[in-house]
Order: sequence, then structure tokens, then C-alpha cells
Amino acid sequence: MFSEGDMAVYPAHGVGVIKAIETKTVGGIDQSFYILEILDNSMRIMIPTSTSSKVGLRAIVDKAEVSNIIDILSDRTVELGTQTWNRRYRDYMEKIKTGSVHEVAVVLRDLYLLSVDKDLSYGERKMLDTAKGLLVKELSLALDNTEEEVSETIEAIFA
Repeated sequence: MFSEGDMAVYPAHGVGVIKAIETKTVGGIDQSFYILEILDNSMRIMIPTSTSSKVGLRAIVDKAEVSNIIDILSDRTVELGTQTWNRRYRDYMEKIKTGSVHEVAVVLRDLYLLSVDKDLSYGERKMLDTAKGLLVKELSLALDNTEEEVSETIEAIFA
């Protein structure tokens, strides 16, 4: 599915580059692994090639899909529930862990809209920053723009 040098997204960690594809012996069985280096923090993750899609490893969205992400961020018809902050936090964390760029966009939008009405908890503020960081990194690579340009675009949507 991926080759050395390809960019890929790993759920909750963000965009990385496939540094190598290595074979290791685990439990007496030879297995092939992607060695993914996350761009933001240089963390290296070994992902078995045979189960990479099951754990959510995916390619970066293409340019055509970016407009759908912008539509999600721009949607103001969404109803924000009245659940407690810790229940919201769990729900949003599950969405981020899916690795779906659409789910991350939903989390970012909902937290931005929520922050207009009330102060976010520390955890929610941190999650908003995480969601924004994940989205900015991926969209900047998809659009071949700088992260600053993408960040300004997102800020303008919520201004």
C-alpha cells in the first residue's frame, strides 16, 4: 500500500513519512513493518503492513477532498448537545482516534463553536489545539501550502 518516502496519516498522531519497510521476526514469525516517522515530533512508529488499514493508517487526503473539509468547518447548522464536558471530551477523543480527517474537522468546528458560548475546559482547549494541528498539517500537505496559510484560512472560517 505504501512505499518508502510516502506520506501517511496515523490516527491521533498525525502526518508522518514512511522511512522504511522492514522485516522483523516477532514470535518466531517474520513480519513486514512500516517505519513511520511523525513529522511534528519525529516519533517513530512500527506498523505491521498486514494490519495497517485496520489500525487506520491512510494516505493524505487529496486536493478535491479539501473542499468537503472546509464545508464541515463552515457548517453552522449543527446542534451542540448539552452533555457534560467530560462526556464531550470522550466523544471527541473517539472521533480523533478514528484518524478520519472529516471527524477531526467536526471536533475542531464543534469546539470552536462551543468556545463562543462558554469557556472550554483545559482538556477541551488542548483537544482543540490538537485537532487544529492535525488538520493544519494534513491540509497544508494536501494543498501544497504553508501551515501558516492553512491556519489563517481556518481562523478566517471561525472569525
